[in-house]
Amino acid sequence: MLIKAVFAGFGGQGVLSMGLNLAEAAMLEGKEVTYLPSYGAEVRGGTANCTVAISDDEIASPVASSPEFIIAMNQPSAVKFQNQIQSGGLFFINSSLVKAELSRGDIIVVGVPASKIAEDLGNPKSANMVMLGAFTRKSGLVSIESIKKGLKVSLRSKPKLIAVNEKALMAGYDLP
Repeated sequence: MLIKAVFAGFGGQGVLSMGLNLAEAAMLEGKEVTYLPSYGAEVRGGTANCTVAISDDEIASPVASSPEFIIAMNQPSAVKFQNQIQSGGLFFINSSLVKAELSRGDIIVVGVPASKIAEDLGNPKSANMVMLGAFTRKSGLVSIESIKKGLKVSLRSKPKLIAVNEKALMAGYDLP
């Protein structure tokens, strides 16, 4: 089993953090993992994306030529990556920000109002965790417990952020 996911959005939306948390959770579950971030020179406000590959066996290449999952946190990312996902793949969109219809009929689009949910929780910056929670539930790649453990590892230098991020994570995970 080799599964690849691409997380994409504007710099500052936490797309690299989502990928890193998924990678950390998969490692905690004993899986082979690669994490490949990519971002523009301007970082915050520019485009950013990362690829996470998860496998039971050694991974030859971290490049995702036809990922099974794409998570698009904004409109430009949805447009850019809609033609890269493999047929039958799950395409997660932040439906608070992505308004245009995708032109592919052979993929499953999962709309998650991540930005709105994060705002309703009182922390607009946690939209990435809302989306990661929804992705974790629908993809089944790793357990929510592993994501929480990975979150604690990645936020060990910012312990005050753990509770608010876990709350956002569970808000996304508990969506129908």
